[in-house]
Order: sequence, then structure tokens, then C-alpha cells
Amino acid sequence: MLDNKLGINNSTDLAREEERISKKKAVELFENNILDILEVGKFSTLQTIHKYLFEDIYDFAGKLRNVNIAKGNFRFAPIIYIEEALKNIDKMPQSTFDEIIEKYVEMNVAHPFRDGNVTLRYCENVA
Repeated sequence: MLDNKLGINNSTDLAREEERISKKKAVELFENNILDILEVGKFSTLQTIHKYLFEDIYDFAGKLRNVNIAKGNFRFAPIIYIEEALKNIDKMPQSTFDEIIEKYVEMNVAHPFRDGNVTLRYCENVA
């Protein structure tokens, strides 16, 4: 169970509120044309979006994770390598569909945030 600003201590309730709030904030990103001023394909843009979506829920919104995480048997990039991985991902080309997919996969492996990476990918794909 992640510490949260909402004082929720039930994972189902937290997931429901996280989805509700982040979807509302995602609509605001589009309606207020915030995405139009952000640089496409850069980690700094994802960081800005993550902070915007989750700042009302988590203190770690927009901040690099400071713990190693895994999902099932898959371990995401270790924190000791994450900053260098993100620099390299920022440098990756994104001119073709295949290049964009490769960059997307590498960002998923990096999994830079403690939580909210899935919601963030939704906004990234729509943008």
C-alpha cells in the first residue's frame, strides 16, 4: 500500500480514486493545451505530466523512484542506473514508427516513477 495524500489505506479504494483523479487531470491537460507546450519524446515532459496527474495523490508525483521495483518476475531498471538510462532514452531517435516503439519499450523498462507509469503511458500515447 502506497502512502498517499488522500489518507486511503485500502488498495482498491486508492486505485479507484487514483483513476478518477488522474483521468480528470488528464482531461485538463488536453483542455488547457498544456501538452502543446511540452517537448515530445523527452523524459522531462513525462515528468511534468506525471506530476500534474498525481500531485493531488502522492508526494512522489513527478519524482524519480528511489526504490527498485518489479512486476511479477520482471525487474525494472535498478535505481543506480535509472538516470543514465533516461539520458540515453532522451537521445534515442523517434523519426519512424519502429524508433518510437523502441523508445517506448526502453522507457517502460526504465519505469521511472514509483507508481502511475501505466496512466502516464495512456497520456503519452494520446499526445
